[in-house]
Amino acid sequence: MRRKDREVTEIAELLQIVDQCKVCRIAMQDKEGLYIVPMNFGYNYENNQLVLFFHGAKKGRKINALKENSDICFEMDCEHSLITADVACNYTYSFKSIIGNGKAIFIDDVEEKKTTLTTLMKHQTGKEFSFDDEMVNSVSVFKIIVHNYSGKDHH
Repeated sequence: MRRKDREVTEIAELLQIVDQCKVCRIAMQDKEGLYIVPMNFGYNYENNQLVLFFHGAKKGRKINALKENSDICFEMDCEHSLITADVACNYTYSFKSIIGNGKAIFIDDVEEKKTTLTTLMKHQTGKEFSFDDEMVNSVSVFKIIVHNYSGKDHH
């Protein structure tokens, strides 16, 4: 990171950013080229490991790309605000962000899918939901095992 003065290194602060963000952009590559998609997500942090959770349609470019090549890059950001100035070149933008890399793994076990979707919905809504077999079998669920990530805070 070029601007070390904006780098977030404390895990509690990094997880606070992840917790505030509700959309994660996942970048992947397939035969057609680079592809990025914004997605709602949930997460867990256990044993010093960040894991992101996603769900979506069972078919499509994203699913095909992740099955062909599970390596991804991701980005999430929050707390956006324009910082004004008298001169155009002195305008800037405040934000917090996380950028990282990882590997996507599809979840097929029904009980694990239920737990994953519950975690995702808790992150998005703050509420507890339950899912039956029919609900979880109608969607594709995957997790990203995060290999590395960094945070930035510009305020």
